[in-house]
Amino acid sequence: MNIPIVSTFSCTFDSFENDVTNLFLEDLCKEFVEAYEFVKVDEHKSHLLMNVLDMEKLGAAMTCDFAIEWDKRNNCQDTFYKIKLVE
Repeated sequence: MNIPIVSTFSCTFDSFENDVTNLFLEDLCKEFVEAYEFVKVDEHKSHLLMNVLDMEKLGAAMTCDFAIEWDKRNNCQDTFYKIKLVE
């Protein structure tokens, strides 16, 4: 399932992209996120498009202690959307 996430944060975009890529996507989510792409909106906002194979596992990863603490430390707020293919 393709999931776009709009995120705002207090760290720089480069720090956000690095941490989310290396600590979250490439570590905690590597078994159920098939592909992803970041789009920089501005220095404190991004769009992340992910192809998620297991939404329950994504939910568990995003609510683990590490993710919650990282979000608090960086004032990160995420808004999730679903994309449906128009045929």
